[in-house]
Amino acid sequence: MIPIKLAVPVPVPVPVTAARSPAAGALQYLKPGALNMTALPPLSLYIHFPWCVRKCPYCDFNSHEARGMFPEQAYLDAVRLDLEQSLPLIWGRKIYTVFIGGGTPSLMSAQGLDRLLSDVRTLLPLDANAEITMEANPGTFEAEKFKSYRASGVNRLSIGIQSFNADHLQALGRIHDDNEARRAVDIAHANFDNFNLDLMYALPSQTLAEARRDLDTALSFAPPHLSLYHLTMEPNTVFAKYPPALPDDDASADMQDMIADVTAGAGFEHYEVSAYAQPGRRGRHNVNYWEFGDYLGIGAGAHSKISFPHRVLRQARFKQPESYITAARNGNPVQEEHEIARADMGFEFMLNTLRLTGGFSPNLFGERTGMGINAIEAMLNAAEAKGLLYRDHKIIRPTEFGQRFLNDLQQMFLGA
Repeated sequence: MIPIKLAVPVPVPVPVTAARSPAAGALQYLKPGALNMTALPPLSLYIHFPWCVRKCPYCDFNSHEARGMFPEQAYLDAVRLDLEQSLPLIWGRKIYTVFIGGGTPSLMSAQGLDRLLSDVRTLLPLDANAEITMEANPGTFEAEKFKSYRASGVNRLSIGIQSFNADHLQALGRIHDDNEARRAVDIAHANFDNFNLDLMYALPSQTLAEARRDLDTALSFAPPHLSLYHLTMEPNTVFAKYPPALPDDDASADMQDMIADVTAGAGFEHYEVSAYAQPGRRGRHNVNYWEFGDYLGIGAGAHSKISFPHRVLRQARFKQPESYITAARNGNPVQEEHEIARADMGFEFMLNTLRLTGGFSPNLFGERTGMGINAIEAMLNAAEAKGLLYRDHKIIRPTEFGQRFLNDLQQMFLGA
C-alpha cells in the first residue's frame, strides 16, 4: 500500500548545519563541489499559510488553529521579507509554478491574497503561463472571495473535499458537511476551469460501496484532476494516539483496485501514486517535485530544494508562525539547512521519481543529480531482478508490482 500525502517532499534526515543568511551563503554555494550539473532544474515556488479553523485528527502538516483572528498582515510582511532575503539564491531563474498550501490558505482575505501575489510578481520573474494553485477548504468557500482570488491571479484550486459522506466527514474532523462540499465544487466550477478535488479512502468504517459513491460523486463534477489518498495514521496526530477502526488491508486493496478501474473508465490518467488527471491536466507543480525539480519554500515550516552547478541545498523555515515572523524580521527565517550528500543523492532522486507511474528517462538522473546513472546501477539491477522495476535505454519505471510495494522499492536505493 502507498498511503503518503506530501505538501512538499520530506527531506531525508541527515545532520543539519547551522543556518546562515541566504545572501551571505549564495557565493559559497557557487564554489566547486562534488556534483556537476549541466543545467539547473525548473524552479517552483511554494508558499505556506500555517493557520486552519480546526486541526484534523489525521493531519501531521504544519498547521495551527487560528482561534478566531490571526496576524495576516504581520505574516504577509514576513513572507515578503523571506522572499527578498532568498533572492540571492535564485537570481535570474524563472518561476514556472506557484503553490499556496497550508493550513487553510482560503482563510486569507481577498486583499491579503492579492497583496501576496502582487509581492510575488514584483520580486520574481513568473513564467507567462505559470500555474498558480491555491488549496481551499470547503468550509471556507465564499463565492465573492473566490472570484477575487481568481482575479488576483490564482488559476487553479485544490479543494480538500476528502469525502461527500456526512458521517465520514464528521469522523475525519472536517469543518464542512456533504452539502458544503458540493457547494464548494459548484463555486469552483463557476470561477475556475482548472481545479483538483482531494478525496481520501480507507476511512474509519468505510465500505467499498461508500468509497465508490464518493468517487462517483466527484466524477459527476467532471474535475480536471483528482488526488486520491489512502488514510494513514501519521505519528503525533490524534488518530495515532486514538486509532479509529479502519478497513483491513484486503478491503483497502479492493478500494485501490476499484479506483484504478473507475478512473481509467472515466478517461483519467493515473500518472503518480495518488494523482489522476484528464488529458493535459496534470498538476505541474507536483510533477516538478516528483521529477526532482527545484522549489523555493517560503513561509512557516516551508522546505526548499535549490540546485547549484556543484551542489544541492535543502532548507527548512521556522515552524511556529510567531517564531517565523520574528526570524524574518531579524533577517533569517531559515532554521536549518544542509547540502544533500553525494551518497544520499541517488536515494533522494529515486524517492521522488519512482512515484511517477510512467517513470523517467535515464538522462534525467544525470541532469538532476550531477552524477552518472552508474551510481545506482547495482540497485537498479537488484530491483529489476525482483520484478519491481522495468528499464531500457529510454525509460526507468516501477512495474505494477513495484507500484504496489513502492516503499520497499524506494528503500532499495538507500545508500546508493
